[in-house]
Amino acid sequence: MWKKIECLAVFTEDIEKSVNFYRSLGLTKAWETYQDEEKQWTLVGMRFPDGNSELVLKNNPNLNFAETEIVVEDVIAFYETLKNNSEVQWIRTPFANSLGGHVAVMKAPDENVFVLVGK
Repeated sequence: MWKKIECLAVFTEDIEKSVNFYRSLGLTKAWETYQDEEKQWTLVGMRFPDGNSELVLKNNPNLNFAETEIVVEDVIAFYETLKNNSEVQWIRTPFANSLGGHVAVMKAPDENVFVLVGK
């Protein structure tokens, strides 16, 4: 059901310091946006040299854990398959994204958080 890892999002207290550090390791800043409507928390995409994956930096202290973004074929079908599994916590049930697909956020039984993206 999982197809590939799209990106890994990690927390940082200092976005600019982290951007500079990851640039020194060969990543390039691909994009920057705000995570919230109040424009308080920033997201920055750092692209790997192969252009196929990203490290996303986030500075929201309420989300100070790693999130792995996983591509799935169909987010809604994936959700329907697991929605009755009491060991899975749905942080965000499927919602439409600006690219015409869907996103959902789940916490697995081992406490790891996964952002699911797809159609």
